[in-house]
Amino acid sequence: MEPISPNFPQSEPTLNPGADLNPQPLVQVPAPSPKSSGIGLWVRDLLVSAAASVLIITFLYQPVRVEGTSMLPWLEDQDRLFINKFVYKFTSIERGDVVVFHYPRDPEKSYIKRVIALPGDRLRIDHGTVWLNGQPLRESYVPEEFRDSRSMAEMVVPEDAFFMMGDHRSISSDSREFGPVERSLIYGKAVFVYWPARDAGAVH
Repeated sequence: MEPISPNFPQSEPTLNPGADLNPQPLVQVPAPSPKSSGIGLWVRDLLVSAAASVLIITFLYQPVRVEGTSMLPWLEDQDRLFINKFVYKFTSIERGDVVVFHYPRDPEKSYIKRVIALPGDRLRIDHGTVWLNGQPLRESYVPEEFRDSRSMAEMVVPEDAFFMMGDHRSISSDSREFGPVERSLIYGKAVFVYWPARDAGAVH
C-alpha cells in the first residue's frame, strides 16, 4: 500500500493588497453579566439539590406520622419523622432501636415500638420489670410515671423475631399482646423527628 500524502497545491494564491475584500463587520456578542450568571448557577444548584432530596427521601428515607401516645415521652401523637428503610439491609437490629413494622395481626397497619429482646433471648416481665437473660433490663427511656405492674411468664424469643414494647408501658399495645414480631415485618428504623419544630431531633 502506498503511503497517503496530503494533497497540497503547487503554488499559494496571492492577494492584491490594494483590492477591496469587502470584509463583513464583526458582530460582538455581549458577555453575560456576573449577576445573571450568578442567578443561573443558583437556580441550577437549587434544582440539583431538590432532585437529590427527592431521590434520598424516595429510596432511602420515608416520612411517617405517629398516631397515638404509646411511645411517649419521646414520640408524641402526630409527630412527623423520617425512617431509614435501608439501614437494616447492612446492619443488625439492636436492642433499644425504635423501629417501624407491619402489625402482625393486620399487615395493612404499621406500628412503631422499641426493640426489647433479640432472637434467642430469654425474657420475662415481673410486675413491670423486664428481665432479660436472667438480668433486670435498665430502661432509662421509660419514665417512672409511664411504668406499669404487668407480668409475663418467661419465654425465649424465636429465631428471626424480635420482642417489641412501647415506652409508655401502661397504655402500649405491643409484643406482650401480639407476640414477637418476625424480621420480615420490620421495614424501617426511626431516625429523625422533623415536625413539629419543637420536637425536632434524632430518635433515641
